[in-house]
Amino acid sequence: MINYNPKDWSTFIFHIHKSDTFRKLWPLMLAVAIFSGLVGYAELNFFQLSKSSYVTNIGMMHSLLGFVLSMLLVFRTNTAYDRWWEGRKLLGSLTNVSRNLAMKIKALKLTAEDVRFFEYGIPKYAFALKEHLRERMYFGKNSLLIEVEEGKHVPNQIAGSLINRLYKLLEKGAISQEQFIVLSGDFNQFTDICGACERIKNTPIPYSYSAFIKKFIFIYVITLPFGWVFSLGYFVVPIVPFILYVLASLELIAEEIENPFGEDANDLPVDQICTNIEKHVEEILG
Repeated sequence: MINYNPKDWSTFIFHIHKSDTFRKLWPLMLAVAIFSGLVGYAELNFFQLSKSSYVTNIGMMHSLLGFVLSMLLVFRTNTAYDRWWEGRKLLGSLTNVSRNLAMKIKALKLTAEDVRFFEYGIPKYAFALKEHLRERMYFGKNSLLIEVEEGKHVPNQIAGSLINRLYKLLEKGAISQEQFIVLSGDFNQFTDICGACERIKNTPIPYSYSAFIKKFIFIYVITLPFGWVFSLGYFVVPIVPFILYVLASLELIAEEIENPFGEDANDLPVDQICTNIEKHVEEILG
């Protein structure tokens, strides 16, 4: 995630960040600029169409479709941001649950071995969830405390080990039934958070909707020079690529943030959150 000062306008205007959509779109913008120049030359010099030609009325289509396209892009970006923000709330819940569990375990006055197990297991779940959402395997340091099998759902294995340890504490009388109920409720939240994160990651926007928006943007932009060249002349060469940049950037931004658990520049700071969980749990139980 990019850390920035939202009040520093000069940085936004004059600096092109490596994650800026301009870097991804400039080849297509260049191609559209060349196409616009060729269309302008053909209509003005080769075909010599007059301003009374029916071709000039293509702009009427753009006026109508521009409103429809703007509504689609607004819905697209809002939907993607909702997914990004929900992911941030889930990671915040994971942080809070981890801290609460550490405080409750600290208050129980368990043996040093049991405390060490939970001090390792609670942050290990956060790191395992992070790698699971990025489709990678996580073992972690001191893996002998909680062993995991490759090829299986690692967060579930770690959550299962934590719950099993809790049952053993109940069986040997280290915690009461009431304390067990409270702690198991907190541990259950781990699985709820994992399931919600998986729902965000594994349910992208429907393919037909995403494909339609891309085709709509392309057709809309590629037809602009045909009607606008009579009123703008060769100014269509810089203007049409700029319109492409504005419209396509909204779609690219939505694509990037709809899965907020990755490693793109605008994704959530999952690594930092997991590190903070580990740090805070160690401070509480250490």
